[in-house]
Amino acid sequence: MNSLTEIWESILDILRQRTTSTAINTWFADCTPVDLADKCLVLQTTSEFKRSILESRFAADLREILTDLFSCEFDVKFLMGDELEEYETARKGSHLMPEMDGYTFDNFIVGNSNKFAHAAALSVAMEPGKNYNPLLIYGNSGLGKTHLLLAIGQYINEHQPSAQIAYIKGDEFTNQMVKSIQTGTAEEFRQKYRNVDLFLVDDIQFIAGKESTQEEFFHTFNNIYEAGHQIVITSDRPPVEMTTLDDRLRTRFEGGLIADVQSPDLETRIAITRNKAALLGMILPEEIVNYIAENLTSNIRQIEGVVKRLTAYSNVMHDEITVEHVRKAIKDVVRVGVYIPTPEVIIEETARYFNLSTDDLRGQRRSKNTALARQVSMYLMRQLTNMSFKDIGAEYENRNHATVMASVNKIQALMDTDKTIAGMIRDITSNINS
Repeated sequence: MNSLTEIWESILDILRQRTTSTAINTWFADCTPVDLADKCLVLQTTSEFKRSILESRFAADLREILTDLFSCEFDVKFLMGDELEEYETARKGSHLMPEMDGYTFDNFIVGNSNKFAHAAALSVAMEPGKNYNPLLIYGNSGLGKTHLLLAIGQYINEHQPSAQIAYIKGDEFTNQMVKSIQTGTAEEFRQKYRNVDLFLVDDIQFIAGKESTQEEFFHTFNNIYEAGHQIVITSDRPPVEMTTLDDRLRTRFEGGLIADVQSPDLETRIAITRNKAALLGMILPEEIVNYIAENLTSNIRQIEGVVKRLTAYSNVMHDEITVEHVRKAIKDVVRVGVYIPTPEVIIEETARYFNLSTDDLRGQRRSKNTALARQVSMYLMRQLTNMSFKDIGAEYENRNHATVMASVNKIQALMDTDKTIAGMIRDITSNINS
């Protein structure tokens, strides 16, 4: 991994081509790099006079060099004296919630695939509760939906520090609601989310099909909306495709602005790769950046995973990164060929959908809800894997193949006649593939 010092030396090498050695020695000899974060290089110098010279004569060049290195706009900040301690103290306490750390509009790479969603998110952040309410951002996994969601929270926290912000994932909303009922704290749970200025909900699709959760969420949504406060939601699909979502919620989601994010084009992927490397304090050679961008075409999260692996390799082995290293990293991150989920993933996602545990599905419980969930998971295992009925039965305390076959046939028959079951299967399948 390129250290901050190494990056600073790279910047100075480029700067030496633009100015004289005397200027470098005079103004940069006692200039020390402090931080490289949030698209800003922070430098410490020794006097107000030197700072004024650096800002007036060299800041523009430094910004240009940084932008060329990392393919995104950078700023430069000069500190002196006690300002360093103040800066470090401010950074330690700068985030309202740890989930928001690092997610800003500044480090979100905008391209044709996400331009509309980015513009909508920024508009909401600048004027919450006025322009688009609710804002629903949808798209496949790993394309930046959560980044935009949390960037809205980050922006509002910075510009309106007194704003009350709540962030939660769809499945966690269910878990917290159930726990509040069990512990007699339902009213505290309601107040926690209904009296906020900004309500951020990630992966709303996980509440689809859960009647009690949807009822609670409906009232939470109404309270926040009627108070004129902002709601932002992400999902892996548009509301019209959430077949088991309550109609009341669907119409409310569709009453706001719906924006999608798609897979990034090559130019955007190149910029994303450089940006992810920059955030990890690394400068990747052009050949490596292009190779990653050309081979990882659909998922930003995969790009980030590969860059992290390369950073770890460089940091541990103290070796230059080659295309062969990248090829191995991509092989580890990308699923080769058709994705075949494991039985554990299928059982886990089905159990989560029905608000059960994996032990419930694998075990002998015979309640109606548990039996249906078990049959659904067996059906999905048969559809999404190459497992035999006997192999599937072994995942459920060695149930025989006849029991599994009967379960699969029952769900298949219901799929043809019951739209709710068909929608349920589609939702769970989407969750598994995500």
